[in-house]
Amino acid sequence: MNRTTLRLFLIVIFLPIAVATNAQGLLPEWALGQFIRPENVNPIISPKIESVFMDPIIKQKIAWEAGDVFNPAAAVYKNKIYVLYRSEDRSGTGIGMRTSRIGIAESSDGIKMKRSPEPVLYPDEDGQKVNEWPGGCEDPRIAVTAEGLYVMLYTQWNRNIFRLAVATSQDLKHWTKHGPVFSKAYHGKFKDLKCKSGSIVTKLENGKQIIAKINGKYMMYWGERFMNIATSVDLINWEPALNPAGDLDLIVKPRKKYFDSDLTECGPPAIVTNKGILVLYNGKNRSDAERDTNYVANTYSAGQVLFDLKNPSKVIARLDQPFFVPTAPFEKSGQYPSGTVFIEGLVYFKKKWFLYYGCADSRVAVAIYDPAAKK
Repeated sequence: MNRTTLRLFLIVIFLPIAVATNAQGLLPEWALGQFIRPENVNPIISPKIESVFMDPIIKQKIAWEAGDVFNPAAAVYKNKIYVLYRSEDRSGTGIGMRTSRIGIAESSDGIKMKRSPEPVLYPDEDGQKVNEWPGGCEDPRIAVTAEGLYVMLYTQWNRNIFRLAVATSQDLKHWTKHGPVFSKAYHGKFKDLKCKSGSIVTKLENGKQIIAKINGKYMMYWGERFMNIATSVDLINWEPALNPAGDLDLIVKPRKKYFDSDLTECGPPAIVTNKGILVLYNGKNRSDAERDTNYVANTYSAGQVLFDLKNPSKVIARLDQPFFVPTAPFEKSGQYPSGTVFIEGLVYFKKKWFLYYGCADSRVAVAIYDPAAKK
């Protein structure tokens, strides 16, 4: 066998292996992962009909997490991981037509969960009732300051309009609601802007993941049909970035023929790395000819995009393939059978990264990345 023939033989033999390995998710140096699902533990949180509490609006006891549980946030408090997750009762039929409340579970290892019998954030007879009833409180994302103030960005849904809102807490169980995040920006121009997701920028400092300041201000990436930036001086009132025309500055958009061809929704808190600002996000595939044919129509998978630290609106790199896709049966059955791994919770705990995600809008699961295993 001459040298040319040998080279062609090696290409034929080894090229399919390389392609298969790439398809399984080899990540570039700037990306976070790989995230591995622990064996025989998922889903870690499922619907529970036994959980009952007295609803303060209807004045009746209700099985508040009997329908579906999904889309979790996560935070570390007193050396435990706390997962705060969206729970739907059975008051209606269809996604968004029941009332959502935020439940809480704690864990010493990030896997085995001890759940509270009552929700910690829900529609109440308070100043936010008009924004939250009857749809509820949905899809939390949580970050914490160096001083220990937990900041939750969540969706208020009154079945008329959904808004991104903020609440704060010192212990993850008692929350103060502050209302829509954009209500004061530009004299109320974006008060009724439809938005569901916000990823506050964080950093690792002495082994703890805390909220960071970028160019002297707090910052978040936000949006679902696109990504944008917003800044804040108090973590309560946020101001969206605008382009020279005075419109929202859309810095990341869906891409035709890619896994995120329909939308790009921000995931868990963003992270400052030595490469830039890393945002993990949820990408939805289209259902028409402009979708990525490698994935099922309407599938939600997870991507990553890297921004310039000095110019946070500038994209440095972006994954062309998702790093996390629906594979398990419970990720492809439930309220959303097209397949969903919807990432919202990410924490650094005992030198590992724990990623919490919603499964088909019906369950909660976890995947873990151990940086030591990568070396």
